[in-house]
Amino acid sequence: MTRWYEGPLAAFDTETTGVDVEGDRIVSAALVVQDMAGARPRVTRWLIDPGVPVPPAATEIHGLTDDYLHRNGRWPAPAVEEMARALAEQCAAGRPLVVMNAPFDLTLLDRELRRHRASSLGRHLENVPLCVLDPRVLDKHLDRYRKGRRTLTDLCAQYGVELEGAHDAAADALASLELVRAVGRRFAARMERLTAAELHTLQAVWHAAQARGLQAWFSRNGTEESVDPAWPLRPELPAAA
Repeated sequence: MTRWYEGPLAAFDTETTGVDVEGDRIVSAALVVQDMAGARPRVTRWLIDPGVPVPPAATEIHGLTDDYLHRNGRWPAPAVEEMARALAEQCAAGRPLVVMNAPFDLTLLDRELRRHRASSLGRHLENVPLCVLDPRVLDKHLDRYRKGRRTLTDLCAQYGVELEGAHDAAADALASLELVRAVGRRFAARMERLTAAELHTLQAVWHAAQARGLQAWFSRNGTEESVDPAWPLRPELPAAA
């Protein structure tokens, strides 16, 4: 029997105008599909003119300028609709969806759908089983006492995963996919008896516990920052409507 981390996976990643899921916009995205470990990945890319200025700090990260996006990007509405349909197709096909820091990318896509299509990600997924694998949540649970940062770059270094062209959506999606496979192999004794669907349910519990721990740390250090325990999609806020 093929273990979930050796079987078919899809991975989704976005590059954005910032880190606020309620107000920032998607400028590029990619979906990477791999039928089994070692198979050649299939890549779908989207490039979007967000209709708002891209802050210099964001351009410094992903290299996408206002001028480039104006000349080459698509209107947001059809692009985000295609993204949502593509994710739903992967879920319908039974492929677990790998998303690094899922509450960011999936929530941002949801807000873009609400903004441009008067729709939602949940509406596209209401008739298909959502199964998400988040390497950040998995690593924090399985190796919780390891010190250091847990960005995609850091985790790839930790697990020996090659990351070429960081902050390119396709490169990050492929690296996230390979990272999940590497996490599964390293912790095979604890993971191989679980299905991806069971892991989806467990990750919601693990992420909530991780969020509570981080919130407590912020409180102890006098930091006024709120940590959302929702995973893999944050609930809609009234201001996001």
